[in-house]
Amino acid sequence: MSNENYLNHPNFGLLFRVCLVDEKRELFTTLYAQRLFFLVANGQDGLEFEPITRTDARILVESRMRSLRRLGQSLDYDRLHGVYKQTFQ
Repeated sequence: MSNENYLNHPNFGLLFRVCLVDEKRELFTTLYAQRLFFLVANGQDGLEFEPITRTDARILVESRMRSLRRLGQSLDYDRLHGVYKQTFQ
């Protein structure tokens, strides 16, 4: 079973979920180039897309990885670390 999540952006097409940022926001990137990043929140008027820089996206993922490591969620950490290496290195 795959834990991959996708979302269709109205202008940029298919987006791939990088990680959950917090309870209300998730980080997505364009599927093929992985150069454009979006914070996606499910607001009152539907999905809200906030574009962010690659550097800000990397910082958010690193922060999430630290949080998972502190919480002892090693399986989620390992999975996110693999996505991090694939996306940012």
